Amino acid sequence: MFVRRKPNKSGLVSIQVIDKTSGRYRVVKTIGSSKDTKELERLEQEAKQFVQEYTGIQVLDFTDHKKIFSEVLSSIISHKLVGIQYVLGKIFDDIGFNQIQENLFKDLVLYRLVYPKSKLKTTEYLMRYEQKSYSEDDVYRFMDKLNSNYKEQVQKISYEHTLKVLDGSIQAVFYDVTTIYFEIEREDDIRKTGFSKDGKHQHPQIVLGLLVSKNAYPLAYDIFEGNKYEGDTFLPILEGFKEKYKFEKLTVVADAGLLSSKNIQELTEKNYDFILGARIKNEKEAIQKKILALSFEHEKNHVINKDDFKLIVTHSEDRAKKDSYNREKAIKKLEKKINTGKLSKAHINNRGYNKFLRMEGDVALTLDKQKVESDSKWDGLKGYLTNSSMSAEEVLANYKQLWQIEKAFRVAKNELKIRPIYHYKRKRIEAHICLNFTAYKVYKELDRILKENNVSFSPEKVIEVIQNIFELTLITPNNDLIKKTLILTEEQKIIQELFKF
Repeated sequence: MFVRRKPNKSGLVSIQVIDKTSGRYRVVKTIGSSKDTKELERLEQEAKQFVQEYTGIQVLDFTDHKKIFSEVLSSIISHKLVGIQYVLGKIFDDIGFNQIQENLFKDLVLYRLVYPKSKLKTTEYLMRYEQKSYSEDDVYRFMDKLNSNYKEQVQKISYEHTLKVLDGSIQAVFYDVTTIYFEIEREDDIRKTGFSKDGKHQHPQIVLGLLVSKNAYPLAYDIFEGNKYEGDTFLPILEGFKEKYKFEKLTVVADAGLLSSKNIQELTEKNYDFILGARIKNEKEAIQKKILALSFEHEKNHVINKDDFKLIVTHSEDRAKKDSYNREKAIKKLEKKINTGKLSKAHINNRGYNKFLRMEGDVALTLDKQKVESDSKWDGLKGYLTNSSMSAEEVLANYKQLWQIEKAFRVAKNELKIRPIYHYKRKRIEAHICLNFTAYKVYKELDRILKENNVSFSPEKVIEVIQNIFELTLITPNNDLIKKTLILTEEQKIIQELFKF
């Protein structure tokens, strides 16, 4: 609808309101006619006022910028944090976790990545920034059913997505354990004091076993009593995984903590190929002599036949320097404690560098220089035990992937704040681990997408940036709602283009 001037032959000009919505010109109203210029301007203003009232359109005075911005801002009725859903929520759905049709599950997982505090603090955050309302009872009721209802489905979804990412083939899996401590003093059926990898030996804990693929994409997990020997956690998870997905042959890679005669026998009997870190200093004397006689001047590695297995031995100058440095540092600490009288006969054991201690006479402790010298011969040497037909280079390449599972535990402990755990009911402890497993899978997929698209941001950087992507909702004078996502920085623009929102 618009205003026009229409002159006639006598020079009289009519001011008309015209409608062309049907494709043809239709005179809605003739406001008036005149030959006087000022009168025509007045009639035009009257016609424009009529159009505004007739159509309900509010026309802003663009000569008054402050008024424009003030009126626009006053029409904002809400702002909502949307970056988390547009990025992490999209990844969550693309992985397939949206098969679990529980909105609270998705929100608790995403906010492990964004705001890894208590579950109840998370609900406050959700209310403040996403206008989602969950009660304390909602959270606890869901956690009580999470593990029993969804643990297996979560692992299956993660496995199927990982299989897709790895082009349909998983030939090797990697296993390690860590410990998660509790801020309590009393033990129960699952929380036991034991060797803590966090140095919290006085705290009850659980043992968490994690199975991952190449590049540390998570496949399966389980929790065990805090005093359980880590080598005994190995086979239950591995066998469950192999049986569930019908693997006929599987190569498993693990560090020396899982190297035991029992594990090796069971792996062999159950037809696994394995690559395990070897404790070469604990080998029989004949094998030790062979290792120490090896020359690495021209060879990068050597293979020693040991029963039906291969023991691959490598040497690294950087590792040798590190071994020497750590030993010298430990010896200085021991000497200081000896001089201050803080060590006793009870400290003579094989724990760490205490192996260098020995008794002189009935009461005096001293360093055993011969043991120190013998230990230095092993600087830079590392061994790998395998029954695989892989070449030594392939074995080493697979074992090097194992460091990524250590990174997985660092992410879980530092970014996801998986420890300490404050829950005391077993169901909620299990739910806490399940949420963290799912959140870690989302984290790894974000990491993969960034690398695949050559985006230099870390996952942590993306998570920081998306916490400042908001959506404004405005209401027009016509009561129509307008939504606008605010992209204000170059970093936000890069993320928007990558995830297409």
